[in-house]
Amino acid sequence: MTGVPAQIHLAQIANARAADAKSSQEPTFYYFAYGSCMCPVDLKRSLGENVHAYVIGAATLKGYRLGFLRQSQLRNCGVLDVVRDPTAFVEGVLYRLPQRLSDRLDLREEGYQHEIVSVHHRGRQYENVRTYVVLDKLTEELAPNDWYFNVVLRGAVTCGLPEPYCWQLFNHMHQLQQRYGSQTQLLRSA
Repeated sequence: MTGVPAQIHLAQIANARAADAKSSQEPTFYYFAYGSCMCPVDLKRSLGENVHAYVIGAATLKGYRLGFLRQSQLRNCGVLDVVRDPTAFVEGVLYRLPQRLSDRLDLREEGYQHEIVSVHHRGRQYENVRTYVVLDKLTEELAPNDWYFNVVLRGAVTCGLPEPYCWQLFNHMHQLQQRYGSQTQLLRSA
């Protein structure tokens, strides 16, 4: 993985400005994504419209850690959750979404509930940010399948999460797949 090219960074700034201008005309909410929703292309699939213009950029959620603590019936694999941990932090993508997309996002995040958090982006703290946490957490992490692995990593890299964090995320997912290799093979073939 390499650093974020200048074109992507400039595009994010332009997108943030466009989203600010557009959203000034309709109610919005902030959303912090840390799993597959970090990928604007995948989020578009669920929300039914292009969300690139709503990306503010990479953001940090302090006091939480990641865990694959939910089994997705749709994806037939372990999917991400955030868990309170005062010694940890989670990198993700901050969006400013139109309120009209809220119900569609809730449908996508079935099995999760809203949690209101504060995140940091480029030295600014954003309050009253929605994220989602798993309702019925597994007692042990479950490996992601290859599709989920790739879409999470694609979102992290595309939206400019720090390179060391992207590698950490890659290694975490890879280690889970190695540990649960036989289960992951079954999940991949489904």
